[in-house]
Amino acid sequence: MPIEVDPTTRRCTLIGDELRLEGAGPDIEIVTDEQLRMSVAILAGQRLPITEAEADALTVAGAVDSRRHLKSSAPGSVI
Repeated sequence: MPIEVDPTTRRCTLIGDELRLEGAGPDIEIVTDEQLRMSVAILAGQRLPITEAEADALTVAGAVDSRRHLKSSAPGSVI
């Protein structure tokens, strides 16, 4: 799991292969990456792909949820 959330302090850690970022929940933004077709957490300008369950955990910690739902029926959709 590439994230850790401390529910008491709402501090979050994003963990990648060669990346470990820590910050407050509200400092994290979650966006939809259309090319990856998944959510990405952004902290201090660094992007880390995450699962939807991890995205939900980050939003509980106060992360900004800027995800867009991709639909295969939408014109121009990448799905």
